Amino acid sequence: METIDCLTLWNGVRIPTLGIGTSFVGGYSHEAMVHALKHCNVRHIDTARKYHNEHLVAMAILESGVVRDKLFITSKAWPSDYGYESTKTAFRESLQQTQVDYFDLYLLHFPKSPDGTSDKKLISESWKALEELYAQGLCKSIGVSNFEISDIENLKETWTVIPMVNQIEVHVFYYPKELIEYCQGLGMQIVAYCPLAKGKVMAHHVIINMADKLSRKCSQIASRWVIQHGLAAIPKSTKCSRVEENSKVFDFTLSDEDMETLNQIHVTDGQRVTDPRRVRFDQLAL
Repeated sequence: METIDCLTLWNGVRIPTLGIGTSFVGGYSHEAMVHALKHCNVRHIDTARKYHNEHLVAMAILESGVVRDKLFITSKAWPSDYGYESTKTAFRESLQQTQVDYFDLYLLHFPKSPDGTSDKKLISESWKALEELYAQGLCKSIGVSNFEISDIENLKETWTVIPMVNQIEVHVFYYPKELIEYCQGLGMQIVAYCPLAKGKVMAHHVIINMADKLSRKCSQIASRWVIQHGLAAIPKSTKCSRVEENSKVFDFTLSDEDMETLNQIHVTDGQRVTDPRRVRFDQLAL
């Protein structure tokens, strides 16, 4: 990962600034994953037990020919696996599915218990399991996903290791500044999922005009905005051409004026494209 842009987590682990998401919403493309790894120098892969595609990611890695130590692989434990022992079991099964000996980052996927409520004790037990897996070197870093400030405050009561990452929805239409600054104050790195707002960025007139002005794609403008805010971005695409476009975000820089113009979008047109707390728990696929 020496040749690609990275951020450094508080424990010294380097995480590639740009990755590729694999959420099964909209499908998973083996061809696109192999293309990202083999031809686009993408080295950050985000998967999860809930996506049911860890074994497919393993096949793509093998076909790409990229060696393990050049990759940054993230997976996640789903709330149905929460609990001290069951989290460890889920972790081991994910390792087996992905055919690796360790994860670079392992997350608690969602701050709820299997019944859809927030069980502080159960989540605390799961975090203790992650702390032990981290101490054993089976995951190089650990963190959370979709955790709000109140969720982190609850976890804070019992943690002995501060999460290195909070993976949350961030894009030009949704920038949760208070949460981001809170996490950064604790030393937690934000990894932004849905940086393209599920394609919504392609149709917004401000982004279209800026892309035309800079001779770039709307997706590149959107991801570059996220990255220039100091966040990592994991856009998802099932098309090789889109994956290639997404990978070319380091070929240009947005000016301060352009950044401020984009900053105003979430003020005037702000809205999430996912709202996990209003969706049936058993249907979530984040």
